[in-house]
Amino acid sequence: MIKTVETQPMPLQNAPLWPLSVVAYRALGEAGLIPKNTELLFGFVYRKMSKSPIRSSLAMRLARMLQAVAKPGLLIRTEQPVTCVDSEPEPDVSAVRGDEKDFWTDHPHTAELVIEVCVTSVDYDRSKLPAYAAAGVKECWLVLVEQKLVEVYRQPAGNKFAECTTHGPGGTLVSSSVPEFTVELDALFTR
Repeated sequence: MIKTVETQPMPLQNAPLWPLSVVAYRALGEAGLIPKNTELLFGFVYRKMSKSPIRSSLAMRLARMLQAVAKPGLLIRTEQPVTCVDSEPEPDVSAVRGDEKDFWTDHPHTAELVIEVCVTSVDYDRSKLPAYAAAGVKECWLVLVEQKLVEVYRQPAGNKFAECTTHGPGGTLVSSSVPEFTVELDALFTR
């Protein structure tokens, strides 16, 4: 009788790990050696969370709202990589300076605004904040669906954000990096 071996859910303590560079991650992905639906965070490959219907709907809603106010030279991307120092997360929505043709050979290395919609992924999405800060992303929103709150991180300094605020029901949220983008929070969370 052959027994199957289950994979460990997390790295073994004190086991040697071999972090990947962004270049190696891309090369292995293009060769089909890394599964789809992954992203590179701090040199390690993580399987991306599945997308619930409400997460997908809110991400599409926010992208549509942002696209409606985007001025020329601001590109709105959904689930596309932002290349950071040792990471390549794929935020639900991002607003980057430039045009589609600017990213034919490389992904953006920063963003004006990044939005992550969190249903069951709050801790995972918060773990991306140091990568976004180090890349100089001006503003990050974590949309906490269950709590109907938005955590806003601004003023990147090193691998941290100097400012963190939380916005809830009844409020209006205005992006500091894309000031035309205003969100009525009650309407955002209304079906």
